[in-house]
Amino acid sequence: MLGLLIGPFRAKLVIVGTAFLLGAALSHAGQPLYRYTGADGTVHFTNVPNDRKFHRVFLTERGLVRDGAERRARNKIPEYAGFDRLIERAATAYALDPALVKAVIAAESNFDPRATSHKGAQGLMQLMPKTARGLGVSNPYSPQDNVLGGARYLREMLDRYGDMSRAIAAYNAGPTAVDRYRGVPPYRETQKYVTRVLHYYRGYHRDFAQR
Repeated sequence: MLGLLIGPFRAKLVIVGTAFLLGAALSHAGQPLYRYTGADGTVHFTNVPNDRKFHRVFLTERGLVRDGAERRARNKIPEYAGFDRLIERAATAYALDPALVKAVIAAESNFDPRATSHKGAQGLMQLMPKTARGLGVSNPYSPQDNVLGGARYLREMLDRYGDMSRAIAAYNAGPTAVDRYRGVPPYRETQKYVTRVLHYYRGYHRDFAQR
């Protein structure tokens, strides 16, 4: 079930399936359509947005898509070279492609060595304290220690699964989940994470091509 709020009348509806038919009705009526998803999962639609949290959406044969600016922002690859030499050393130590290590760092911490997640993951490659200890990382906020530890763990996942997508999924969701589902788990967060890392990975090849 999908909860919807339609503006400007703000009449609440609950429908089964997708918002495609609603979008079609408004679109074919010649009205622009704006949307945002509330914290409780309710999807809000309006043709007269009065808040910046609303984003323009468009109707395609596959349904509603976000506006071009938002799609470009989502697909943009973070640009930062400050850790490239460290990434190369760690990648060499564990026989990894440096572009993959950099892609994981970008997805995990956006190159912030002091990053700490709400679950307690720490540093550039967002190592959980227990994982860090198992990898011999005494200071997860040290870029060198963190990247070497994260690269070692990534190597272990690649050796375990022999497949990049599953290894990346295991880095995010843990190997237990990958084993349970015999592949990338059906978790939306993990599936988006794998897609993002692979996207970054392709883009970061150029950063190391001339080295």
